[in-house]
Amino acid sequence: MGLWSGLYERTLRWASHPRAPWYLAALSFAESSFFPVPPDVMLAPMVLARPRAAWRLAALTTLASVAGGVAGYAVGALALEAIRPWLEGGGAWETYLQARAWFDRWGVWVVLVAGFSPIPYKMFTLAAGTLGMPLVPFVLASVLGRGARFYLVAGLLRWRGEAVHRVLKAHMDRIGWALVGALAVAWLVLR
Repeated sequence: MGLWSGLYERTLRWASHPRAPWYLAALSFAESSFFPVPPDVMLAPMVLARPRAAWRLAALTTLASVAGGVAGYAVGALALEAIRPWLEGGGAWETYLQARAWFDRWGVWVVLVAGFSPIPYKMFTLAAGTLGMPLVPFVLASVLGRGARFYLVAGLLRWRGEAVHRVLKAHMDRIGWALVGALAVAWLVLR
């Protein structure tokens, strides 16, 4: 068993742990307000490990993510200047300013799109709070965007999870090393 296939098998075992849903909820909350790792990376193996719990896991991920989004909204509304040095130092200030500009152009729709897409949702939660977007439309757009994304992931893996698992199990080492190679090339190009 290679490095990546061993890690894949270990991840599936961890996903079956009785406390895994708590970790999924914590990750989902944190990602919506400050953490860079998307909850999909934990939701996917958990659905593979527990296909019957797919809808419950998608609901948990959605609710925790929206709660984290509300926390990000509160930080934007109440403490943006306190975290501004952190955003600037981490290279996220430009992303935040772009999120504000998109709000000016598209309003609440940008929350829905950011909730579904791989765009950093956390920047839109901060911008929504900073700009004083009404909370109810913000929460509704977040529930729709985040929910659509997480239910899609859970549904696809519940539907085709066994086939996905067979492909990943057979090719995980090649996939893992290809990803490392792609990241190395991207780093060299962007450097």
